[in-house]
Amino acid sequence: MAGETIIAVVGNLTADPELRSTKNGRSVAGFTIASTPRTFDRQSNQWTDGDALFLRCTVWGDLAERCARSLAKGMRVIAQGRLTQHSWEDEQHQKRSSMELQVDEIGPSLRYAIAQVARGTAGAYGNPASTPAGYTGGATASLPPSDPWGSSSHSSSSFGDFGKPESEPDF
Repeated sequence: MAGETIIAVVGNLTADPELRSTKNGRSVAGFTIASTPRTFDRQSNQWTDGDALFLRCTVWGDLAERCARSLAKGMRVIAQGRLTQHSWEDEQHQKRSSMELQVDEIGPSLRYAIAQVARGTAGAYGNPASTPAGYTGGATASLPPSDPWGSSSHSSSSFGDFGKPESEPDF
């Protein structure tokens, strides 16, 4: 739709997505993404956190169900969608408003984690394992032996906790 404000936000989920259904049976999931800017303070020679932005997000349909199955509290995600504003009058007749992101696309950030991706329910997407997408901790367990990154020369124990390969594959 013309004139909509499209944004992308990178941050961490503050809780697991909450999946619900409408009266008509359509799935909807809600969650909050916390995004905190970090700046380097040259005087103290340290990184400092700015004020956190807590952005409420809503996702609909099949994407809502996939979010509920794939995402969990603490995961770093990248979300893109349409920013909407809701206005109302509270009980004291004060005008109130809130911002919300209607998510069109979302996925895990691979900056500090490994993700295992499966294409819906119809089989693998770039990966022979038919497990749901997510942070499995043992992300290399289902990679084929011919996969140069699939060697067990590095460990993957939990979200955001993985080592560097001892040697890089030949390309």
